[in-house]
Amino acid sequence: MSYLESLRVFVRVIELGSITAGGRDLRLSPAVASNRIKDLENRFGVRLLNRTTRKLTPTEIGRAFYDHARRVIDTLDEAEAMVSSFSGKPQGVIRLTAPLGLGRRLIAPLIPPFCHENPGVEFRLRLSDRNVNIVEDAIDLAFFLGEPADSTLKWRKIADCPRMLVASPEYLAAHGTPERPEDLADHNCLLLRYPRSPEYFWVLQTGEGPKKMMVSGRFDTDDGDVLTSWALGGEGIANRPQYEVIDDIRAGRLVTVLPEAPPMPAQFGSLTPHRRLQDPKVRMFADYAVRELKKVF
Repeated sequence: MSYLESLRVFVRVIELGSITAGGRDLRLSPAVASNRIKDLENRFGVRLLNRTTRKLTPTEIGRAFYDHARRVIDTLDEAEAMVSSFSGKPQGVIRLTAPLGLGRRLIAPLIPPFCHENPGVEFRLRLSDRNVNIVEDAIDLAFFLGEPADSTLKWRKIADCPRMLVASPEYLAAHGTPERPEDLADHNCLLLRYPRSPEYFWVLQTGEGPKKMMVSGRFDTDDGDVLTSWALGGEGIANRPQYEVIDDIRAGRLVTVLPEAPPMPAQFGSLTPHRRLQDPKVRMFADYAVRELKKVF
């Protein structure tokens, strides 16, 4: 493995916090990744990392070296992007992330056709309903529902994503159908939560304007598909994107709750890091994805 490749291993180990995670991200075994770090330390005759059984942290010189190594890799990636823009043949890896349900239904199906047209491109798709640090995780393109909080990222709006409150006919027969937003306080609301998530509430569209409703329930999860399955099982009321539940509504498995006061739509778009020159393959896939996704909404 070249010196430059060892630099990439070192950078990813620092960013992901462990040799195992850094190696996995680059498709290397922990042993190989560890050897790459040792090669760098032997080359310079200094310790770059402090290793304990519980924690891995950069030494003072390791932190300084990381800052320079990161800039070297960024510069090289931009140089490769420039060459690729002239060659017209996209090459290399695109790292994507998206929420679980959206990623499974809408993003994953886009990847094989793009790869068939561009055989030099590889994908690393990471799906999670938790917040992802795009910069630290070296993500090239993130699909996102909601309001992006990080102003240092480039936001590209794709569409407004309608949301719906839904429950099964069986749940409503047993517990009654809410007739006004305030009635939600008497129901088991199925909540999307994860560690360090903000206080949960639903914002509904009413004749008086947006209305914040504090809701509660006995079940919460960090997987949106689980919420839908609980709703289908008659466990409560869920707040879901329309594209995820429309087939269940048409089939009668779910019923729209408070259709006159639906949740506020979520902005659906993509996030990319600010770079002087965006990688052409990332731009190509982003443009292709936007064209296809606009057909859904």
